[in-house]
Amino acid sequence: MVKTLTGKIPRDKIGTLELPRLPAELLSAYRALGDLSGLVSDACDELGIACGVPAAVLRPTDPGARIAGQALTALNRRLDIPVAEAVAAKVSRLGEIEAHNLAEPGDVLVIQGIEGISSMGAISASIGKRQGELGAIVDGAVRDIDHQRAIGYPVWSRGASPVTGKWRIETTAINVPVTICGIQVRPGDLVVADEVGVCFVPLSRAADVMAVVKRLVRYEEDRLAQIAAGASVPDLANAKRK
Repeated sequence: MVKTLTGKIPRDKIGTLELPRLPAELLSAYRALGDLSGLVSDACDELGIACGVPAAVLRPTDPGARIAGQALTALNRRLDIPVAEAVAAKVSRLGEIEAHNLAEPGDVLVIQGIEGISSMGAISASIGKRQGELGAIVDGAVRDIDHQRAIGYPVWSRGASPVTGKWRIETTAINVPVTICGIQVRPGDLVVADEVGVCFVPLSRAADVMAVVKRLVRYEEDRLAQIAAGASVPDLANAKRK
């Protein structure tokens, strides 16, 4: 895919034009999981990786959505000029369009935003959908949620707000490390999200996490089989994960 920058963000504020890529079969293995965020969170616990954010904090616009893809990041900050002055200038300083321009199908846009101010609306979501993104994670607010649902572009955010970021937010960098609910996310990191919450897995640990996930899946399948076969409660309570 040809990537053309708009100049909205200075080139020296774009960390990378090409994300380091996880193997397609590894991404497919994550996408095939049943209890997606729960299994990933458990595996990260075993490996000492802080990864999970509950859905009570980052709420999904579509509770039925589930995604697993690599992070494109955008860093937003509060604009330091009066709103009236920004409106008069008629120049939006939101620049996540540059992240959309760099997207590959299956990527996930991850935005460090501002609480109570929308970092994403219908136009941005539509561009992301057209580029093949799976959805977005926003540590901040979004709006036009009905539109996001209608086009099948799920977003996990701290909340919804009618207050536009066009005159209140400035995108300062693309594809640099961002902090989402206290967790650092780097470009290319694995993002999984479902109705239960969101997990961020460092790119370098994605294979390790999947190895643990596979073991946990085998354990849970065995336990469910024991329950179906009528195993006693004491036997179930004393079983250990291997």
